[in-house]
Amino acid sequence: MSTTKNLGAEQGSHSNYRRSLGTIALTATGLGSIIGSGWLFGAERAAAIAGPAAILAWVIGAVVALTIALTYTELGSMFPKAGGMVRYGQYSHGSLAGYLAAWANWIAIVSVIPGEATASVQYMSSWDFGWAKALFDGKELTGSGVAVASVLLIFYFFMNWFAVSLFAKTNTAITVFKVVVPILTAGALVFAHFDTGNIERAGGFAPNGWSAIFSCVALSGIVWAYNGFQSPLNLAGEARNPGRSLPKAVAFSIIIALVIYLALQVAFLFAVPAADLSGGWGGLNYHSPLAELGLAWGLNWLALLLYADAFVSPSGTGMIYAATTSRMIQGVQENGHLPGVFGKVDRKTGIPRPALVLNLGVAFLFLAVFRGWGSLAEVVSVATVISYITGPVAVMGLRRMSPHMKRPVKLRAMPVIAPIAMIFGSLVLYWGRWPLTGKVIFIMAVGLPVWAWYEIVRPLKQGRSPWRELMPHLKAGAWMVVYLVVMACVSYLGGKEFGGKGYLPEGIDLAVVVAIALAFYYWGVRSAWRNPTLVQVEAEIQAADEARGTDGSGETEGAKAPAGA
Repeated sequence: MSTTKNLGAEQGSHSNYRRSLGTIALTATGLGSIIGSGWLFGAERAAAIAGPAAILAWVIGAVVALTIALTYTELGSMFPKAGGMVRYGQYSHGSLAGYLAAWANWIAIVSVIPGEATASVQYMSSWDFGWAKALFDGKELTGSGVAVASVLLIFYFFMNWFAVSLFAKTNTAITVFKVVVPILTAGALVFAHFDTGNIERAGGFAPNGWSAIFSCVALSGIVWAYNGFQSPLNLAGEARNPGRSLPKAVAFSIIIALVIYLALQVAFLFAVPAADLSGGWGGLNYHSPLAELGLAWGLNWLALLLYADAFVSPSGTGMIYAATTSRMIQGVQENGHLPGVFGKVDRKTGIPRPALVLNLGVAFLFLAVFRGWGSLAEVVSVATVISYITGPVAVMGLRRMSPHMKRPVKLRAMPVIAPIAMIFGSLVLYWGRWPLTGKVIFIMAVGLPVWAWYEIVRPLKQGRSPWRELMPHLKAGAWMVVYLVVMACVSYLGGKEFGGKGYLPEGIDLAVVVAIALAFYYWGVRSAWRNPTLVQVEAEIQAADEARGTDGSGETEGAKAPAGA
């Protein structure tokens, strides 16, 4: 079957990567991914949905992201391979669950790239020039806006084409700028205008109730933002000491980003002119929110800085995601579900260039279909949550099956953290609201023909019957297929405040989602099996450990390397 690959070939492809990224560079990668276009638009979009209670939504989002990220840090340290997030489901459950998780994760990440380009152009449309205003019609990019965004996509592409070292140095510098400017923006707005009366205006602290706060987590770009914690994991194959640096990079990037986003949200809420709240928080309609507030309170220098940063922040994130998605594509290919060319890594630069080209083409496609930042943020967020659910199941499934494997990161509380992470992921998926949840789940189904080609059609064309080998994969992946169907049904039948038909009363619907999450978590953990991919990667890790042991050092290469960038 396609899931059984040549061990030497995969080892060879990974030997072309340069293990040059330390804790600082990986943290910068994670933080740079989190602080992209989300900080430019997230505060306004969150306030439009939940009012001042958007502050709580950012905290809830950080707790959800950190809990889920803890499960992935153990997996990332166990399997320090490029494109890690698309591999873990394959290791624990075989080809069907692995492919669905990889497909969801790839859709979520690759669509961020055109989203960042769209954000830059949308901010540009507020410039006081006729040609700039023609880039955005208030809802989506115009034809000229798409053209400018396409130029940015090509820029992200070429910044990743040459070398990981160039990417790391450029990204670290950009990330420093991206952190300084949001902090400066929050401080400037607070000192310019801090009207605490905004909490009482337009319906009070939580004008739309708790349901709006929960939906805010899923739909306002909060999940979009925190999803950046994946970037260090997807670059694990280039980490000098993944067991040490990956968990630090993931945790630091989420916590630092939370502080920055809270400061921006508070500054935005109290800087909005009272007159702009006549239609409520949902009536806000800024094209470039923070820059327009700066102009409203005479901070022209801040507006100019923000217009400049509208290129720097999204471009930095776009470059990061162009890098990480190329590693994901290589991971999908090595799982056996893409042509071999996409697994090739350039020996001289350590870059998977064919994968970069594929992702550029897909980014152009997304840009043509989803021309507004808001619409892209919603799709990305729900697809991201679907990809999250495999982490908690995979980490505990692998503990059950392969307790002997080396785990540089192993939390004693993981048996408690993992089911909680599954609950959080399921709740955010439900909060995403019907029909959006149904649409994204349908997008997951669209990818199944590719899986069927490699696992069923191609073996039949070669005169082989795949069914005997395929049945364990189908059995192990059934929980995920059924889970998506059940969650779509619950979303459709659920509370009206979450877009459903209202058959499940308020409060009862959340309890039902929690019960479903736990049921499928335990089903998923019990479904994990020692499939050929897991056996293969165990052999690969053992061979690598033995090879390092022959030099008499007793240490891995990464352990001897310094941890800094």
